Amino acid sequence: MFYVDLFRALDRDEVRYLLIGGLAINIYGVERATMDIDLMLALDAANLQRFLRTAESLGLQPTLPVKLADLADQSRLRDWIDNKHMLAFALRPPVPSAPTVDILVQPKISFEEAHARRIEKDLGGFKLALASLDDLIALKTDTGRSHDESDIAALRRLRELGVA
Repeated sequence: MFYVDLFRALDRDEVRYLLIGGLAINIYGVERATMDIDLMLALDAANLQRFLRTAESLGLQPTLPVKLADLADQSRLRDWIDNKHMLAFALRPPVPSAPTVDILVQPKISFEEAHARRIEKDLGGFKLALASLDDLIALKTDTGRSHDESDIAALRRLRELGVA
């Protein structure tokens, strides 16, 4: 299963990441259809190199006509953010039915602070790094997307119930 392979490889390669987006919300118990895996990475050079090794080992390829290594090119990434308004660097697995992996390139919150608040889930031999409820809410606030507003309401309800 691609999800297990991805998270096991991220853990094995010591990639500093957080699972965010629809899949993270599902793990908290909110039912929501999602067609991708959203990740927030530490964007320092060493972590990006570890992530690139992981992506290569899984056969991930950019959905755009660029090289995988371009994700680690800070000047190119800055150009895409400033001039193309890129929000995520999308990667496609070799199996067409597997979900796209979207790397958030300009998060609203500090990775280091969010990583310090992460929730770790032990999945039997490897760990999953999950963004906290408050950080998921912050990432979804003011996006202008109706499904994010729905997600925020559900996450706030979970917080009120003391679920996480």
